[in-house]
Amino acid sequence: MPAIITSYLADVLALPLILSGALWLMRHVYFRQSGFTLPVAWVISTWAVLSIWFELLLPYLQPHTATADGFDVLAYALGGLIFWRWLNSAPVYHYSLQKEKPRLN
Repeated sequence: MPAIITSYLADVLALPLILSGALWLMRHVYFRQSGFTLPVAWVISTWAVLSIWFELLLPYLQPHTATADGFDVLAYALGGLIFWRWLNSAPVYHYSLQKEKPRLN
């Protein structure tokens, strides 16, 4: 596989996976409203926390096992944009306007 896939795919997918889990919990456990969407501040703060932890603090605290990479921060941001644009929306329910036809047995 190309290096860009093996190096950055997990970083791009991190925010959509984490935020989708948070969105599910907020919709089904906390607010109990299926139309709830995460505010943009939550997406940005999640991006900031992951970036600071994994790209600043962890490489400083464990220099032999963790490596800082600025492109990871960009990959986290891309994942946040993907979540915000395509995954953080209220569910759409489609109702049929046609009346059901009676079934003949």
